Amino acid sequence: MSQENISEKLQRISSIYKKQLKASDLDPDSLYIKYLGKKGEINTLLKEIVKLDKDKKIKFAKEINLLKRAIAEDIENIRNKTANKISTQIDLTTPVKKTKTGHLHPLNYVLQQIYQFFHYYGFSVFDGPEIEDDYHNFEMLGVPKDHPARDLQDTLYIMEPDVLLRTQTSSIEARVLEQYNPPIRFVAGGKAFRNETINRTNSAVFYQFQGVYVDKNVTMGNLKWIFTKALKFILGENTKIRFRAKYYPEVEPGLSPDIQCTFCDGKGCEVCKNRGWIEIAGGGMIHPTTLEKAGIDPKEYSGFAFGWGLDRVVMARFGIDDIRTLMNGGIRYE
Repeated sequence: MSQENISEKLQRISSIYKKQLKASDLDPDSLYIKYLGKKGEINTLLKEIVKLDKDKKIKFAKEINLLKRAIAEDIENIRNKTANKISTQIDLTTPVKKTKTGHLHPLNYVLQQIYQFFHYYGFSVFDGPEIEDDYHNFEMLGVPKDHPARDLQDTLYIMEPDVLLRTQTSSIEARVLEQYNPPIRFVAGGKAFRNETINRTNSAVFYQFQGVYVDKNVTMGNLKWIFTKALKFILGENTKIRFRAKYYPEVEPGLSPDIQCTFCDGKGCEVCKNRGWIEIAGGGMIHPTTLEKAGIDPKEYSGFAFGWGLDRVVMARFGIDDIRTLMNGGIRYE
């Protein structure tokens, strides 16, 4: 390749570049790619001088590198000017439109608050499987196969008669009592499943909150105290609570706290089925047979267990008058 060809190319590239540099809408990235990129004008020219004599190679390499350095400096200056121009156009103190942020579902929100309350009083948090076996869901809790309570719970079986969707979080109680020695103090929250007729206050998929305390000299008075304290913590100090004696196969004796309906102030409405009160939980003293099956001596230890209908607590807390809205994907709850 002749000296004239290299010289002409170098002049042509320099001339075109200087004309481009006068444009008002310079793009530094485009300039870099065209002239200094791997396949740009400068690198292409440098590859051509390898065929020249040594003296000519040194001469043109020097000229090409001078042009290369000048182009690189120009591009850097253009980038700095562009950055300064952008920064002066943005007022960082200007208020921006707030974006919508997500929040906890009401069930999770209340569950976290309840966990915090019971943690303050020394309760640990446990969890258990939603697919359960018959023994831990029923038999260990005093509900044998011929017990009428099974009819009331309308179980959903996966493999009848031994594998099922848990009908109550009491199954977690059965497993914890088996694995740990007293003193035992824990709470657990989660889904339960029953073949229910769905209405305003009942659902086939619902949440329960379980609590257990086993130690020496635990009494029904302890249970009533913690019930009252916890419900007023979640629902407010003005919450009206009443206690009724009630039968549950896993406890003896049993009780049920009701809260006065917050939707009608006790006058009777569709939510409370015109009773004026809403059954919110159930509990009692753990049956001695259950303690024995867990390997705990009922003569030395006693304990209470309770279960809350968490959905109903949430409904009372937030004024939600239909349990179905908690599970239907409504964006106001998500």
